[in-house]
Amino acid sequence: MAFEYSRILVAVDGSDASELAFKKAVDIVLRNDAKMFLAHVIDTRTITTVAPEVYDQTLAARSENYAQTLLDEYTDKANKKGITNITTHVEIGSPKIKIPKDLSKKFEADLIICGATGMNAVERFLIGSVSESVTRYASCDVLVVRS
Repeated sequence: MAFEYSRILVAVDGSDASELAFKKAVDIVLRNDAKMFLAHVIDTRTITTVAPEVYDQTLAARSENYAQTLLDEYTDKANKKGITNITTHVEIGSPKIKIPKDLSKKFEADLIICGATGMNAVERFLIGSVSESVTRYASCDVLVVRS
């Protein structure tokens, strides 16, 4: 008998790679009749690199609005494919830590799906990718989807 996943955490950031990861996740969720947890982590390092005099509540609000809009769009796409058991979550912090250590435990995920490359190419070059960190620190299976 094949192993089935029942709680799948899908990390999305709006990149092409996360779109591919989402599409693959839809297939796996349907095949396993699993619960989908859609998550977006607002990277605090991106926000804090803005000069304090420029940073205000509108930047934080825009980040949260973007995250919620993104999750709503993915939820709608999943619903159209027949997935109704979906939980969405917006988290603030480092995606490298939040996804593998906090969110995977919070949702008791048995699989994390993410894209191989996200939105921030400079950071990826300097200190490694989010997917690399998720793979290293997650206590459950991880599927990194490549384009």
